[in-house]
Amino acid sequence: MTALADILDEYEFLDGDDRYRLLIDLGKALSPMPDALKTDATLVRGCSASVWVYPVTENNQLSFLADSNAAITKGIIALVLKTVEGKTAAEIGALDIEAVLAPFDLKNQLSSNRTQGIPNMIALIRATAARYSG
Repeated sequence: MTALADILDEYEFLDGDDRYRLLIDLGKALSPMPDALKTDATLVRGCSASVWVYPVTENNQLSFLADSNAAITKGIIALVLKTVEGKTAAEIGALDIEAVLAPFDLKNQLSSNRTQGIPNMIALIRATAARYSG
């Protein structure tokens, strides 16, 4: 996947419908999440669509497999995961994910249904990072 700064440059250049397409493409680029990992334990609460997030550690870095049954929501997940990509659990815990995502202005670009679960996704990623760094 491309760097977050490159995605933002493209996102800012596009208008509404094309921004949706960009998000959908980002979601399609996520690594596939095996169905066996899509359980109640990996389900993110408070999302209008079903969203699953599963932590994976490799080479001292924390990453996540994620999926959603909604294409645009899956793209939003991809954006959130892009902010923590390549970081250790401690780095993720110290990162202001909301500030990194602020330039995308998702709350004003997307319906509240599509964005209501973002804080819950971020909280889950932070809680997971805290468990792995502690």
